[in-house]
Amino acid sequence: MGRENLAIHETMDTHELLNLKTIGLLKAKLMQGVIFDQDLRALMQKNVDMSILDIKQLQRLYPYAETE
Repeated sequence: MGRENLAIHETMDTHELLNLKTIGLLKAKLMQGVIFDQDLRALMQKNVDMSILDIKQLQRLYPYAETE
């Protein structure tokens, strides 16, 4: 069984999701520096950790992306 590529719209959706997750990750990391409440800081760290996992999963789809 051969490997199937993503359709063009799936490639674009994947790219958009990856951009959204990356921007959210950067924003959360920057905000951690100005947050003094420990509960909120822990919540932001959980967000960062989940975003990193999401980004890694999305990156695994790139070899299947349609580029032509």
